[in-house]
Amino acid sequence: MYKVLLIDDEPSALEAMELWIDWQVLGFEIVGTCANGQAGLQMIRELAPDLVITDVNMPLLSGLEMVAAWQQAGGRETKFAILSGYSEFEYAQTAIRYGIHHYLLKPVFPEEAGEELRQIRLELDQEAHSRKCRQLAVSEEAAAFIKGLLLGQTSVQAAPELLAGLPEDADSWSVCLILTEPQRYAEVRGRAAALLTGMADAVLADMEAGGCAMVLGSASAEEGRRTLVRITDALRQECPDIPLFMASGDNTAVLNGINHSYQTAKETLQHFFYRAPAAGLLMYEEIRNTPFSSDYDHIRLADELTGFVNTLDLPGFREATASAARSFRAKHVSPGTVRKFIIHLIYRIRELAPLPEEEAASENSGERRLSELTSQLLTLDRLMKHLDAAAEAGIGLLLQERDRRSHDVVRDINLYIREHYRESLTIQRLAEIFYLHPVYLGQLLIKKNGMGFNELLHSLRIEEAVKLLEERRLKLSEIAEKVGYANYGQFLKQFEKKMHLSPNEYRQAKS
Repeated sequence: MYKVLLIDDEPSALEAMELWIDWQVLGFEIVGTCANGQAGLQMIRELAPDLVITDVNMPLLSGLEMVAAWQQAGGRETKFAILSGYSEFEYAQTAIRYGIHHYLLKPVFPEEAGEELRQIRLELDQEAHSRKCRQLAVSEEAAAFIKGLLLGQTSVQAAPELLAGLPEDADSWSVCLILTEPQRYAEVRGRAAALLTGMADAVLADMEAGGCAMVLGSASAEEGRRTLVRITDALRQECPDIPLFMASGDNTAVLNGINHSYQTAKETLQHFFYRAPAAGLLMYEEIRNTPFSSDYDHIRLADELTGFVNTLDLPGFREATASAARSFRAKHVSPGTVRKFIIHLIYRIRELAPLPEEEAASENSGERRLSELTSQLLTLDRLMKHLDAAAEAGIGLLLQERDRRSHDVVRDINLYIREHYRESLTIQRLAEIFYLHPVYLGQLLIKKNGMGFNELLHSLRIEEAVKLLEERRLKLSEIAEKVGYANYGQFLKQFEKKMHLSPNEYRQAKS
């Protein structure tokens, strides 16, 4: 709604305008009325109306004199419309010299007044839009300049006019960095900007992807701290489900020194690595005396963790990463150091367990996912989960490869057994030929064939013996020897076990 002030020395004229015109439907609200130009000047100053509708002829100070006095005094930009009768049309012409292009004829008719007010409303909308665009351009230029100050690339003296809107009496300046996910940044920034609306001592500058810097001037460091807490608490409440890190730097007495505040805010931001994602505002004074270290044996740790991958020991790997995380936290190892180690280790796991060629050819997101591990939004706990997931995937691929290879090995072993079952073949001999441990070989054959080595060997021999028995050319003892048995008794035992008949009974049954 636009605010309207009505000025006329005739009470009936004021009453008619108030009652006959549907101001709310037209987008206006009446904020005051008065009877002369002198009172009108005072009410314009107090009420700051967007539109003043004034009569021309009034005592003490006429409508046109009031407009001239307001413009000469350099008052805020206000739109004026005059009320005039047909006999006072020359006043309307004079009004044009004061930039007044709208007038209402007396007596006021609702239809005619409504048409004129709709035109005024359109102009006010256009002017508001233009004003907003100008303000946005100026604020963006000021924000870009502030960003240069933050990065130490310029100084206040380079373009003081861009900072004209900031308070000159601020004795404390501070920087608060706000970091979120890139895909949620526009929403977070918009909410932060809304919270700063109307604050002449605050500027919001876009920084790296997913982050912005709030520069705040205040009368004292304590006042600045309270303001930061109020704003960041409100922002956290408005973004309850959005990852949000907010870190303030050291205070500085002059605007030229905000590069120091920015650098210490960046340092503070790193300490979220060992904190919960919803930790709220973290201030430099809280971490000032908590330096990071690089005290850990990365070679030993990398070898230990890759050893668990090589031995396909996922529980062991997870236990070791949990221990490593506790060690990182206790020693307060630099987040950058930990990130580099984790990324390096994930690369090593990928080398140990590469993707199949057909999958690797289409795996374009792998490098992108690794690049995401450098994000400052990743806490230690989330980073270790990425490492565990990489190990689980790698060990899974190695298990698949082992199963594939064992399948190929079993196929070759089965083929060898079928070709040599007539010989004096043992599982020890077979293990020597294929360079496998006898126990592992026996378990592998049971897993893949559904039967052990001896059962398979006897099955092949008895199948061959059955064929020879049906041919009736060889003696039973010759058949036993031909299919691989050193003595007839062993042959008889295995034949009866398999066929539930003796070899002789089987031959007679088939005659």
